[in-house]
Amino acid sequence: MERFLDFGIPGIPYGCAYALFAVGLVLTYQTTGVFNFAFGAQAFASAFVFIVLVQNAGLPIWLSFVIAVVIGAPLLGLIFDRFLFRRIPNTNTTAKVVTGIALLVAIPTLLPVIFGNQTLYNPPTLFFNQSIVYFTLAGYPVNGHDLSVVVVTAVVLSALLVVMRFTSLGVRMRAAVESRRLVELDGGNAGRVVSIAWAMSSLLAGLAGVLLAPAYPELQAQNFITLMVAAIAAAACASLRSLPRAVVFGILLGVVSLLLQGYIPTQTIFYSSALPSIPFIVLVLALLFVPGLRDLGVNKDPMSSVDTPMPPLAAAIRSPQMNRIMRTLWLTILAFFVISMLTWIPANWENVFNSGLAFSTLFLSITMITGMGGQLSLAQGTLAGVGAFVAVQLGNHLGVNMVVGMLIGAGAAATIAIVLALLSLRLKGLGLALMTLAAALFFDSSVFPVHGFTGGQSGVNLQQSWSAPFNFYETSGHQFFILAMVVLTLVVFMVVLVRRGTVGRYLGAIRGSETASAGLGINLTWQRLLVFALSGGVAGVGGTLLVINTQNANPNQFNYQLSLVFVVIVITTGVTTVEGAIQGGIGFVVIQQLLTYVPSRFQGLTVVLFAAGALTYARHPEGIVEFAKRKSTLLLQHHLSGGARLEDQPGGTPGSGGSAQAEGPSGSVARPPLSQSTLGAERG
Repeated sequence: MERFLDFGIPGIPYGCAYALFAVGLVLTYQTTGVFNFAFGAQAFASAFVFIVLVQNAGLPIWLSFVIAVVIGAPLLGLIFDRFLFRRIPNTNTTAKVVTGIALLVAIPTLLPVIFGNQTLYNPPTLFFNQSIVYFTLAGYPVNGHDLSVVVVTAVVLSALLVVMRFTSLGVRMRAAVESRRLVELDGGNAGRVVSIAWAMSSLLAGLAGVLLAPAYPELQAQNFITLMVAAIAAAACASLRSLPRAVVFGILLGVVSLLLQGYIPTQTIFYSSALPSIPFIVLVLALLFVPGLRDLGVNKDPMSSVDTPMPPLAAAIRSPQMNRIMRTLWLTILAFFVISMLTWIPANWENVFNSGLAFSTLFLSITMITGMGGQLSLAQGTLAGVGAFVAVQLGNHLGVNMVVGMLIGAGAAATIAIVLALLSLRLKGLGLALMTLAAALFFDSSVFPVHGFTGGQSGVNLQQSWSAPFNFYETSGHQFFILAMVVLTLVVFMVVLVRRGTVGRYLGAIRGSETASAGLGINLTWQRLLVFALSGGVAGVGGTLLVINTQNANPNQFNYQLSLVFVVIVITTGVTTVEGAIQGGIGFVVIQQLLTYVPSRFQGLTVVLFAAGALTYARHPEGIVEFAKRKSTLLLQHHLSGGARLEDQPGGTPGSGGSAQAEGPSGSVARPPLSQSTLGAERG
């Protein structure tokens, strides 16, 4: 019993920290319909500004709190609502998730750009003094920080319950989740209701950030994001609906986590690997068994039929003359690129472009799973890591040739992807995103730290012997360039063939309507397993290329943060096209290299730039780069046609709907989604 109290009581403040974040997530989702992936980033932003004002500007703590939390945090939430989430239809779950992820990766990177690179130590306490022990509970000294967290959690929960259950504002907040347009028809101001909800939840994020910052000796965004992920598990156990249950599960999660630390032997793998994964395991179990989480991505808005369809891609509106021009242009650029890489490009830039080819291959897995399959996976970086580490270990220990190891690693990644698909068969939209995020976090905390598999933090150095009889490590990098080009070309052709074939047509039909597709005889389960397996295999190939280029396989190359960044990049450049993945891979490394020539505080702008592009996903789901290409194509065709109206060009007006999909650099266009008659003919 003594050990139980020694470890259980300290878990209560940790549990309250989880509960604060869980309450904020549930509040945002319950009142606005948005699962706010950026909640942890908002908390970090408020804590960052608060500490800078106190330590650098010398302002009093109370004034810094007013500026950072009372004013700044709600203002940030109102900006999110007014300029981002309000423009997203309630039915577009993918756009909400993408926007939240873009904010999550952009905000912590943008703050050092604004305030300069600085390390903030010893965050000040807000209420009670952390260095003072106010009383002891069963022998545990309760200091000011513990007391602050517990008291604030109780006060916040009580206030929120009163607002949500006993005021008309709370009723209208919950109604706005179902359909803001119906609230307007009932005479309410849905926009104002949702804005108030965003201000409240953002105030809670700012309060949580400032309150929890003293728990860490150094302010780091990773600490708040880790807290948020654990809070997601508690919120999921509460079905993203009940504030009291979110608090209870958050506290239980904190208490159980610390209790297990007291009972599991420290020298076992369960302590080092399984224990850090408890929140992620709980999240997976909640997604599988908690009622109500399976339909998180289901459209419930009765007025969703008035939403406009996705606009056509640039390749779908090109005239035959433009197609010939674009094909010639692509071939010219490709020939110039290959010749330049083999002749005059400096070694440092050659390495940059080689990395870009590897990233392009990896990004094609996102094109398959999201662009073709319509599934938002946040674990593609993790799958790339699985393929890379399997290939490296086979090469280093068994002397397996690199190409063979790459194929085996791709098979291992595809197997993990199939397991993910099986676990998430009944999930879609937000539920699927959370499941894949939990998988990525599980690998980060339990699999990738295993020294025998990944080499730990230092990683595994590649040995030249297993690449024999070829030398892919010569200084010029020419041979690796040839290898990467061949692999990328093969993967591109594979993706194009899949899209043009029956599988691609079936996936297009499923994206249009799963119910109608099932009625026409399409096996939804098989198609989902297939697209997951293919995308996982492609990710494994891309990950292996990355580690061959760097000659080191490191877990930091494949953590979950990079998985999020990869999704943001491809969505910015165009998730539905092959050329979008290639442009994303090359653009990512080129921008990173260019930013090495500017002061260090601006070198994080690569992620910010792509995140800014992803924030336009709601208006331009084809990708902001693809949108610019479509506009340019229309203008150029208008010029080539001698001033004919844009409406007369193939593809119609710039805003006309359509569902055609581009096939890749050649500009060829996929056949339209299957109709009932064509499906019958295809099966016949």
